[in-house]
Amino acid sequence: MTQLPVEPAWRLAEAPEQRDWLVEGLWSEEAVGIIGGEPKCCKSFLALDLAVAVAAGTPCLGRFAVARPGQVLLYPAEDALHVVRRRLEGISAAAGVALPDLDVQVITAPSLRLDLEADRARLEQTVATLKPRLLILDPFVRLHRIDENVSGDVAPLLAFLRELQRRHATAIAVVHHARKGAGAVRAGQALRGSSEFHAWGDSNLYLRRDGDDRIVLTVEHRAAAAIAAVTLELNQGDHGLALRPVHADRQNQPSVDATSIDQRIAAALAEADQPQTFTELRASCRVRAKTLYARLAAMTAAGSITKAANGYRLAAA
Repeated sequence: MTQLPVEPAWRLAEAPEQRDWLVEGLWSEEAVGIIGGEPKCCKSFLALDLAVAVAAGTPCLGRFAVARPGQVLLYPAEDALHVVRRRLEGISAAAGVALPDLDVQVITAPSLRLDLEADRARLEQTVATLKPRLLILDPFVRLHRIDENVSGDVAPLLAFLRELQRRHATAIAVVHHARKGAGAVRAGQALRGSSEFHAWGDSNLYLRRDGDDRIVLTVEHRAAAAIAAVTLELNQGDHGLALRPVHADRQNQPSVDATSIDQRIAAALAEADQPQTFTELRASCRVRAKTLYARLAAMTAAGSITKAANGYRLAAA
């Protein structure tokens, strides 16, 4: 039997190895970790934003750089495939890239269970063949039939993913739910189920709601300093939805009443000599994307404006 490797203490490294980034500040190179948060906190949108950024080499969330892009392997266990495509198209458009140009491979199997040896073998063979830079599994609850509260059940599944990461030099992001109403505790401790989830991650991203339309992202790393929390909002663009940071000068901006916004929209359309796109109206009216989207829908329903393929215009008198 071969003995364990040992090294004299005086030969140990004097400083830690330099930690490289898959996504600067957000996700370490070849890291495993959790994208966590309560339901409806845009965890899947953040995971898809990571996918587009790594595949395209564009900044994640429009801010966090990707130095070495590569293939992404994605298993969306909860959303219909046409919904995943539509979301990826919107995020790609917001990043200035076309979805067909991205090497994002989607696992289309109807189920994948990490508690079954046959499914673990199939996943490992897929990773070994494709050699992705990033594997995204969304969400963990759809990947097993175990009790997530039992450490002895959770640990072997996470150990398999860790071994997958080490054997194939790929980063792994697992989307996982937080407990409802756990906003008062530390983000990692709010994750649903066993404490194994929090302990497992090298890079963890946590999302929580701050009001109706804003989301706060906090970041945690095992071997690097965490960045400051980032406030995000889900922007409705011409081609779909995408998460984007809220500019500092708008984070404390008071809300305005709907009548005022409708007047701004009407004025912008009256001044324009052609239909205005969502992006053009947002620049003119200076309101949040979600608010503008809601007011445009309300004005269209009321008949005061009309929407065509090339944008919005005032309804004929």
